[in-house]
Parts: sequence; C-alpha cells; structure tokens
Amino acid sequence: MIADVYIELKEGVADPEGESTKKALKLLGFDNVKNVSTRKVFRIEIDAKSREEAEKEIKQMCEKLLANPVIQRYSINWIS
Repeated sequence: MIADVYIELKEGVADPEGESTKKALKLLGFDNVKNVSTRKVFRIEIDAKSREEAEKEIKQMCEKLLANPVIQRYSINWIS
C-alpha cells in the first residue's frame, strides 16, 4: 500500500517561508496571489495486512516523528 502523508501548519501558526514566497511572487508581478502556505509530503509504502492496520501505523509515525502535534496537522491520502 502507498500513502501520501501531508504535513502542514495549523491555523494561526506563522508560516515565514510561505509569507516570504508570497512577497517574492508579488514583487515578480504576480499580483493576484492571495496566499501561499507550505506543506511537506511524505510518500510512504507500507506492507500491512489491512488498510486499517496501515493507517494506524502511519498515524503513529506522524504522531511520533513526522509531525509536531503542537503546531502541525497531518492528513493521509491513499494512492494504492
């Protein structure tokens, strides 16, 4: 099974990289840009007996390593 895990900042947490990119885009003439936010994507291939088992394990990965639960949230999108 393959899943994409998206890690992004929670609402209200400053995103300096996104803000900097937004400013640079506006300086380049992209005046219609309203907002830019950053996120990470991890593609994880996992060998589990069921989708439920795989999802449980990936959630544990997120909570223990991939995401900082204080400032980030995660979502899982199954590819196959």
